[in-house]
Amino acid sequence: MAPDLLCLGEPLLEFNQRQDGTYLPGHGGDTSNCAIAAARQGASAGYVTHVGADTFGDSFMNLWAEEGVDTTTVRQVKDAHTGVYFVTHGPDGHQFSYFREGSASSRMGPADLPVPALQSARILHVSGISQAISQTAADAVFEAIDIVRSTGGKVSYDTNLRLKLWPISRARAVTHAAMAICDIALPGLDDARQLTGLDDPDAIADFYLDLGAETVALTLGEEGTLVATAQERRRIVGRRVEAVDATAAGDTFDGAFLARILAGDDPFKAANYANAAAALSTQGYGAVAPMPRREAVLEFLSEN
Repeated sequence: MAPDLLCLGEPLLEFNQRQDGTYLPGHGGDTSNCAIAAARQGASAGYVTHVGADTFGDSFMNLWAEEGVDTTTVRQVKDAHTGVYFVTHGPDGHQFSYFREGSASSRMGPADLPVPALQSARILHVSGISQAISQTAADAVFEAIDIVRSTGGKVSYDTNLRLKLWPISRARAVTHAAMAICDIALPGLDDARQLTGLDDPDAIADFYLDLGAETVALTLGEEGTLVATAQERRRIVGRRVEAVDATAAGDTFDGAFLARILAGDDPFKAANYANAAAALSTQGYGAVAPMPRREAVLEFLSEN
């Protein structure tokens, strides 16, 4: 049976700087993180990507198998490598350095898409990074969106703006075009301010609703999440923890939010759960290791 949630994009091996200056190896890539976070909440999740037929690619295949993420739609290729990135931490937060040019994922195009799996998906999750890594990857995302929507599936889109990958003018044009044909918009406040030119969270939510999204979940960092539909909007309180590394907090939010939507929650209840999952994910280093499982999230919610 095909997964309910399919995430499409680029996984990267991660080296995350610790307080002693050494680097902790791990796994990253926003949509891969989302798939793992959703699987840890009990959702049926799969991944669509290419990785290298190399040690790093093998490491991802092992990771996804351990996490219960379906890899039927993952292809290992011999003529391209798996991407890598480094995370450093300073007074202004975490910074990313990428080594991904010519990666296997960036070479994907529309002809590489697993059409039957996309036609069976209930939700497709993609991001600005999924489209920023190359022109062919951007085209593949648009084609995947069309395939999923043609059979009644929903599309989730996280802006995840990375200006090291593309200029703001192209980022605006492409992400706005994608948001216009998505159902669930998952922008972060800082990204959305740069992409829309707006400052007020409610105005940003209106912007994405007007583009075409049915639901907007605008993450506000420690302040929580503004969830808006055409009929209602609420600010969902953030959860306070002693955070040490926020590397994949947004991706954890996305995966947990979509897992709860698939389970039948309304977007407000889903955001409350996802806020808790995202907060818990900041209590350890790295993208994947600190992501909580459903039992931990429920315990945290019961105590707070």
